[in-house]
Amino acid sequence: MKKARELIISPKISKKQLGKFLLQLENEGIRMVYLDPKVLGKTKTKLITIYPSTSAKYVIIDKEITSKPKGKKVGRRFKVLSNTDIENILTSAKKGLDFVIVEVKDWKIIPLENIIAKLHKIHTKIFALARNPKEVRKMFSILEVGVDGVIFEVSSINEVREALVYLSSRNYELKTAKIIEIKEIGDGERVCVDTASMLHRGEGMLIGNRSNFMFLVHNESVGSSFTSPRPFRVNAGAVHCYTLSPDGTTKYLSEIETGTEILILDTKGKARRVTVGRSKIETRPMLMIKAKAGGEVGGIIAQDAETIRFVKPNGGLISVTHLKKGDSVLAYAKTAAGRHFGMEVTDEYILEK
Repeated sequence: MKKARELIISPKISKKQLGKFLLQLENEGIRMVYLDPKVLGKTKTKLITIYPSTSAKYVIIDKEITSKPKGKKVGRRFKVLSNTDIENILTSAKKGLDFVIVEVKDWKIIPLENIIAKLHKIHTKIFALARNPKEVRKMFSILEVGVDGVIFEVSSINEVREALVYLSSRNYELKTAKIIEIKEIGDGERVCVDTASMLHRGEGMLIGNRSNFMFLVHNESVGSSFTSPRPFRVNAGAVHCYTLSPDGTTKYLSEIETGTEILILDTKGKARRVTVGRSKIETRPMLMIKAKAGGEVGGIIAQDAETIRFVKPNGGLISVTHLKKGDSVLAYAKTAAGRHFGMEVTDEYILEK
């Protein structure tokens, strides 16, 4: 059984930017920061602090515990270079530590496996240090149960978002989009994305002609009387269409290939990262579909076939061949912004039609 996992952010941010950054962290669902509570000042935040300070909620001490401050959690930081260090962690934990912070160097997996195996029966939380989002994911998956928390130093909110996607804990707000136009447009090249993961009912990729308006295109786990289920596949759309990447940038479907990592979302907007096993580009008859969500209008060019399905607001599926004006589907829509090589440029004027 996996533990409740805590991503602990250590901000490498100027004091001038700190207040705004902390609010962004809360908006992303972060609960804990590795930060001196004194730095927070009058910042209105509910974030829990972990630091070598008695003002922190999680207090890091530098010697054996003698007395625990009331209402606080107490822990120590350890460097692990040998099995002796692991035994020292176990000995200290048994003396009443609420948590330990473990720093491992060249060898990461084996030492942490040993620490998790030794400490999992006592109620001492294990926090590890990570240098990048990939290490965050690795720390949380060791021995399947993973560590209790990962301390991750960041200098931008995008690094946080990328790590959250690794943990399948990033959410996107999906809106109801009303279909306003459907048109057959003849042949075009569509991209069929086969992932290295099993996709579930309700899951799909965000696909659209514009980077600020994308439809939730369902995977092929359903099948039909004429086709077998292919629960690893999303028949995504035309080669020019955008999809969102785990780091928040966009990719053209034509750029996707073996090894590319993409986002898969469920009907609640919860995202997870999967790896592409194969991408197939083939000529097929295509449909142009336009929809409106709030003040935004967007579209998609998709293959004209029964197996390509959108997701309705109630979670039901509807084939693009059965769509009609006035139908409602799920989409990710926001105010338009410019893009430069997939990266959002918020102050650039852009008009896409």
